[in-house]
Amino acid sequence: MSSLPPSLQRADLNQRLVDIGLEAGQAILEIYYQQGEIEINHKGDNSPVTQADLAAHEVICTALAGFSPEIPVLSEESSMPSFTERQSWEYYWLIDPLDGTKEFINRNDEFTVNIALIHENKPIFGLVHSPVLKLSYIGNLLEGRSEAIKYSNDGSTITEQEAISTQAQALQQDLIVVGSRRHGAAEIDALIDQLENSFSQCHLESMGSSLKLCLIAEGKAQLYPRLAPTCEWDTAAAHAVVSAAGGKVLNPEFSNLRYNHKESLLNPNFYVVGDPSLDWAELLDPSC
Repeated sequence: MSSLPPSLQRADLNQRLVDIGLEAGQAILEIYYQQGEIEINHKGDNSPVTQADLAAHEVICTALAGFSPEIPVLSEESSMPSFTERQSWEYYWLIDPLDGTKEFINRNDEFTVNIALIHENKPIFGLVHSPVLKLSYIGNLLEGRSEAIKYSNDGSTITEQEAISTQAQALQQDLIVVGSRRHGAAEIDALIDQLENSFSQCHLESMGSSLKLCLIAEGKAQLYPRLAPTCEWDTAAAHAVVSAAGGKVLNPEFSNLRYNHKESLLNPNFYVVGDPSLDWAELLDPSC
């Protein structure tokens, strides 16, 4: 890895990004807790966007520009640079200011702020912040580190922190699978039927946003199969957390999921695994 940009060498990045996540979370909650229905607009792809998405975007972009002005920022809520321009970026911030907008609209609390630093097609730092749950997850892979930390907060400052690992709970004969509340239910059911050939029981837990990957990072689930569309900003921050905690995010060929290597920012289907030593290609092979 090339040397980090000067601004990142000077910063306590863990603390800095947790603070940015807290500030963005507060902007989101001001709208979340307002009385009445949340106002919804739709983008060109018909996906929903709210004032909370835009408020968090403004907070994050302003903060990142303030301490790392030399690093480009790509946000779900910003204009899309061409692939030619993006290819020239050695480092860049990739953010989803409000991951789980539908969860936010339905007020089920399962939404997050996602901020990732990408280098050479992979996330090397990530923050996932849950404003309602008052939790932040950091995955720090900078300069040879592999540091995954879960922070608790009181809404404005950190109150506790602990190291997390995908191996926190040893995998026995039961398998805990986490899945989306809204996408790919039939495919997940079929996959679980198949996995029960290898495990005595498979339990499915449904959850929204990047919190699914954070369950893998904490060792509270062992597999997250994503068999429906996502974009790179949906996954990058939590991908860094999972990687730093000892897991992997694998594409359909069971290689590492990559970023900024093609024109489209759509991800392929992928699998998030807590124990990379298992032969997931064989376990997930429908012919077995």
